[in-house]
Amino acid sequence: MVRAIFPGTFDPIHYGHIDIATRAARLFDEIVMAVYDKPLKSLMFSPEERIGLVQEAFKDNPKIKVTGYSGLTVEFARKMEAQVIVRGLRVFSDFEFEFRMALANHRLAADIEIVALITAEEHTFLSSTTVREIAMLNGDVSSMVPPFVEKAFKEKVASLDDQHSFPNALRD
Repeated sequence: MVRAIFPGTFDPIHYGHIDIATRAARLFDEIVMAVYDKPLKSLMFSPEERIGLVQEAFKDNPKIKVTGYSGLTVEFARKMEAQVIVRGLRVFSDFEFEFRMALANHRLAADIEIVALITAEEHTFLSSTTVREIAMLNGDVSSMVPPFVEKAFKEKVASLDDQHSFPNALRD
């Protein structure tokens, strides 16, 4: 059996991630969606929320499992007995970043292969950062994320608005 991990923060999961994972599931026996808990960037959703959204995205695909992790990705891959790390490429700038990361991971774990899949053309503009920014400004993200993610955004934005509300006199 060939097990692959697809690591990321998935904040939030979007159709580009879903495309890559679904296509990887056609290539490998099992895909482990590895939701990284503490990246060096600010996040909108907690690790538990992100894991829940990723689980919902793949609830009907028995080949795709979801779990959280921390630490080095290659160490997590070893722990999961994965032979492959799957990454997605959207644009040229992704290639440079992923190329350097693949070389570093290969240095740390030469026995684990890195496979990069090019995203479908309709998803090339998607990034979690873009989706978050649009959602935070109450923009329409329905073509970028599944309905349950859009709903989670609306709830999160509403809770953030409640936490940062100002008296009416200060809103203008």
